[in-house]
Amino acid sequence: MPKDMTQPETRTPVLRKPEATDGAAIWELVRACKPLDENSMYCNLVQAEHFRDTCVVAELDGEPVGWISGHMIPNQDAFFVWQVAVSPKARGLGLGRKMLTHLVERDECAEATELKTTITRDNDASWGLFRSFARSIGGELSDEPHYTRDEHFDGMHATEHMVTIELPEEQEALRAAA
Repeated sequence: MPKDMTQPETRTPVLRKPEATDGAAIWELVRACKPLDENSMYCNLVQAEHFRDTCVVAELDGEPVGWISGHMIPNQDAFFVWQVAVSPKARGLGLGRKMLTHLVERDECAEATELKTTITRDNDASWGLFRSFARSIGGELSDEPHYTRDEHFDGMHATEHMVTIELPEEQEALRAAA
């Protein structure tokens, strides 16, 4: 190979459970991913510590470039995704879908038969991610208004639609989606 040619880098993010010490970096990542809601740094710290089993951090070269916060919904067989953040540095790698797949494959989410999240109608990136995830696992995606502009947000935020994706019973479909 001529010496002025370089081989393309393989950029494979490392997916792991967060630690409390990741809270500040997660907060900075979320702030860099407009138009995501910026929670407090304390909120991200608590998520990273108390909900670490149902959250994931993606790293490239030791730097957080992806984050999903989520939890199992009490008294339901459903995993709720609160927030997905992918750094501009890691876009185009399919990282959002990889992190979703990673989470629903964890033992802590083994009882989940559905993945749920809320999305505003104008959030094309989120709709694209969750539709892609549903297709990749062969899951059915449905949605309905859930937190409405007037009833829940006092007219100050767009209606959030509850998106539900039926998860396959067999883990093979999830592994194929990764």
